[in-house]
Amino acid sequence: MNRIFGIILLLVCLSCPADAKIFARKQNSTINYEFDQTKLNEQMPEQFKSPDVPDVPYEEVLEGNVENTEDFVDDDNDDDLLEVEEALPENSDFSEQKPHEEESFFRKIFDIEGNIEAEFSLFDNFNLDKNNDNKIDEDTFLGKIIHKDIIRTDVPSYLLKDELTFRPKKTFVSKVQYFATYQGSLSSLWTTGDYDTSYDIGFLQVGAIGKFRNSKNDFKILFNPRPVSNRTYMQNFIADAYIVNNSIPHHKIVVGYSRNQVGKEGGSSSYILPFVTRSQIARNFGSTRALGVRLIGNYSLMDYNLALNSSDRYFHTIFAGPEFTGWVDFKPFGRTDGRIGKLILGGGINAGHNKTSYTVGNFYIGYKYKRLWTNVEYGIADGYNGTRVSTDRAEGFNYTIGYKIHPRVQLIARYDQFDPNRDVRNNTKREYTAGINYFIKGQALRLILNYVFCDNQNSSDSHRIILGTQILL
Repeated sequence: MNRIFGIILLLVCLSCPADAKIFARKQNSTINYEFDQTKLNEQMPEQFKSPDVPDVPYEEVLEGNVENTEDFVDDDNDDDLLEVEEALPENSDFSEQKPHEEESFFRKIFDIEGNIEAEFSLFDNFNLDKNNDNKIDEDTFLGKIIHKDIIRTDVPSYLLKDELTFRPKKTFVSKVQYFATYQGSLSSLWTTGDYDTSYDIGFLQVGAIGKFRNSKNDFKILFNPRPVSNRTYMQNFIADAYIVNNSIPHHKIVVGYSRNQVGKEGGSSSYILPFVTRSQIARNFGSTRALGVRLIGNYSLMDYNLALNSSDRYFHTIFAGPEFTGWVDFKPFGRTDGRIGKLILGGGINAGHNKTSYTVGNFYIGYKYKRLWTNVEYGIADGYNGTRVSTDRAEGFNYTIGYKIHPRVQLIARYDQFDPNRDVRNNTKREYTAGINYFIKGQALRLILNYVFCDNQNSSDSHRIILGTQILL
């Protein structure tokens, strides 16, 4: 029996593509295999010893007493022995297969035989806990997300930034990061004698940011694959498409289709907004994109954003008319390193012609100190060019306050007033909003709860509870 066991073991060794890596790792590695105790007391017969294996007593190899295996290390392959072990036939699950059962012709062609197998076969290799310690391993896909710690919430962050960042070797792009974003909200609306529940998609986008090789130029491209009812699919498909030049110190030159800085909140990224919906002046005057050239300056005491654009929105026409958008932020505490907080005094104008002339002015004050932040913004328009062109003379303002009771939990509240037409009386709309942000992974994974009471002078009042989810991959 011992001779037969030795022959079988030799055949198994010869059948491996690289027998050295079954018996050895790199220098100073230890080999451990479990065999029957009766086999450990016997040496391999001389006639079955491999000429490539050092003359070491067989029981010492089996018991793991060989510490230096430099003589038979495969330097071309640094696979871990655990991976080799898992690939061996004896470690595979063939318990349900009969000893002499052969696969049928159709089984060889069609691996999945039925709907049940197709549905539940994904659990066969569902093993997140490789170490059997009831913990999700960090090297798994889910483990990388769970163990990633993101605290900062004032900038967008992405769960799979490292995994989706690539550095091509021979292309005109030296670095590129792909990403996908989603925000959805479940809303319950109460009005006088009516109740309604709906699910709305705030944004569903895919895109990429990158750097051109051997240049100071970056780029961003962003797509909206979700159609909307009031625009054609291609009009809404492109969200961002621009190139950024960084040649001038403290400046960026942006060329292409980018977000227009109409108001402070109206020009902010959707990924960092504190509430599910923007304020009323941001919804009406801003939150738009335009095709043109933009100059962005950034200094310790002042920022500015100046743009010459086409007044067209969503590619309705090649050139609808000229437009100028300018915004300036003054930062009086910009050189105090945040010891007394951050104060921003800002203002801007958006003026142009798109079938009719329009002018919008905005003023902003914002202050942030440690976990507390607050701001107020006022906007006034003599016609405006937001998601639609309007000749109405509108105005509005909002006040917002937020406080982080925990690095991941933020309480927020806002008072928002908007008069859609100053020439019409008793049509003011007021929104009172209170909410909670739970930053599971910064802005990359966030839960949002908002309560909104709408006080409308010329229509029914309403109450709304909104539960939102945000994911940035």
